[in-house]
Amino acid sequence: MEPEEPKTIHKGLKKGLYVIPTAFTAANIGMGFLAVLYSIRAFQIVETNPVAASGYFNYAAIAIGLAILFDTLDGRVARMTKTATELGVQFDSLADVLTFGIAPIALLYSWGIAASLPESSPAHALGVFLLFMYLMCGAFRLARFNIQATRPRVLLEGTPKLDKKNFVGLPIPPAAGLLASIVHFAPMPLSSYGEGFARFYTYLVMILIAVLGILMVSTIRYTSFKTLNFGKRNLYLVLVIAAAGMLMWLYSNYLLLILSAAYVSHGIIWYVFRTLFRSAKTHPEQTEAEN
Repeated sequence: MEPEEPKTIHKGLKKGLYVIPTAFTAANIGMGFLAVLYSIRAFQIVETNPVAASGYFNYAAIAIGLAILFDTLDGRVARMTKTATELGVQFDSLADVLTFGIAPIALLYSWGIAASLPESSPAHALGVFLLFMYLMCGAFRLARFNIQATRPRVLLEGTPKLDKKNFVGLPIPPAAGLLASIVHFAPMPLSSYGEGFARFYTYLVMILIAVLGILMVSTIRYTSFKTLNFGKRNLYLVLVIAAAGMLMWLYSNYLLLILSAAYVSHGIIWYVFRTLFRSAKTHPEQTEAEN
């Protein structure tokens, strides 16, 4: 009697696991889709009913925030279940272009630039140009990340190596998160603050858009948090996250703005500190002579 072949009990389960990260990516796309629709709807009524428009702007900002959560989960779930694929990497990047590239542009244009600046003015044209450059920088940042993820070796001389602890350049989800958190903090259209303040606030937003675009294509290192271990020894991390989740539920408009601004700025701060430390280490004799 021939021995029976061992049955692969978990074969179907293993195939099903591949669907989970894709579902989170699909949810990411869905949130970006809703953010664009809410922004369009708000722009339609921004002049006749700014209060109702602020509600749609807030919904769009929240949708982008939820998309960041889904985008974070799809990668972590794929690594935990060992279901990461090259197709998943490309699918995730295409989703990010919509949710963290086009959706914030639609939101910022409807909430600030189009609502505050005349369409025929040079300032309006500059704002549209900066939004386009933000999208281009974000797409370039995603393309560079895909190359580094699929080919960790240095392709060209001077190309940064892949580092699991850090991102090279500001990732596009935190950039979009900062823009969305500002709208969530103050969802009323900028045109409702009066002509003078509306222009001033719009110019500040335009400067921020330009800075975020530069940071995305820069080589400044940003913490990836991929090496965090949520085991028994790091149980306190779970408690901190639970407390942060409760505070976010109660004070989301303040906490999200603080967290997003802190993440965007921490890369710049560490870059300045490293540059100063490297400069002092390179010229110790000159420092001693000055003393």
